[in-house]
Parts: sequence; structure tokens; C-alpha cells
Amino acid sequence: MKNPFKIIILALLLGTFNLNAQDAAPTMPVDADSKLITYKEVVNVPGTQSELFNRSIDFVNKQYKNPAEATKVRNPATGLIDIIHRIELSKTEKGVTLPAGIVEYSMKIELKEGRYRYTITNFTLREASRKPIELWMDKTDKSYIPAYDLYLKQVDGYTKKLIENLKAAMQPPAPKKVDEW
Repeated sequence: MKNPFKIIILALLLGTFNLNAQDAAPTMPVDADSKLITYKEVVNVPGTQSELFNRSIDFVNKQYKNPAEATKVRNPATGLIDIIHRIELSKTEKGVTLPAGIVEYSMKIELKEGRYRYTITNFTLREASRKPIELWMDKTDKSYIPAYDLYLKQVDGYTKKLIENLKAAMQPPAPKKVDEW
């Protein structure tokens, strides 16, 4: 008969391995030229540059608590909106959620007839000096800590939700229903 203690220890080790696999950092999109984490896409959507600009301003106004502070450029003539904002990271210690830092990012929305392009990049941890969060992906670095995986997961989740909200806001409005009676 097998030793029950060996089976219990093996089960605990496998359970720990599965928990660690779930906490692993997501694969972040890294730009080949700049080597920075960069989310970038061209999205085709019906509308003139002016209509798309108005939709993107509506998105900015709904997405950010202080849209005037977040947007650094709003140029309807060139179809450019530049945004600098932040992501608040958190960590859990002893069952309590605590702040873990602030990551700033830049977002650019470029608009043309029938399409727009978003670029989200320049993720930096705000400290006494700014640190690019790409350093968190190097597990061989002597300053690496496992919490970086959690922070990368939070940045990735926030950014994907931001992209989802932008895409929803950029869709053409539903046609108005005419009440003919």
C-alpha cells in the first residue's frame, strides 16, 4: 500500500503549481522597434473623420473622471487625440487589498475617414524616478519579485478593458426610430 503522506504531499505540490500557473504574467505585446509594451490596432468603422473624432471625445468624456486633464491634445483638424493617464495597482496582504503603485501610460487615437488607430504604450511606474514596466518581464533580473506578474496582469486587464470600451464607443450610433402614426 502506498504511503498516504506521500500522496498528500504530492497533491499539495500539484495544487501549488496550479495556483502559480494561474498567477503567471500574461504575454504582453512588445513593439519590435521600441521594445516597449504596446497595444496597437487599426480598426475600420463607418464614419467621417469628424464623426469619429466626436465619438472618440464622447469616449474620453465617459472613460476618464477628469477628461480635460487626461487629454493633452484634441485636434479635430488632424484627427489626433493624445491621452496620458494612470492605472492604480493593488496587492493583497493578509486578506486586505492595499495600493501597490501607479503606472502611467500614454494613449494616442488617430482618426481618418472610415478608420481609426489606437496606440497604448509608455507604461511607467511612478516613483522618485520613472521605471519602465518592461523590467517586470525579466525574471532573471536580480530585482525581480513574483508580485510583478500580478501587476502585469492588472495592467493587461485594465488596458484590454480600455480597448473594449473604445471599440464600443466608436461604433456608429443606432439609427433613430421615427414614430410614424
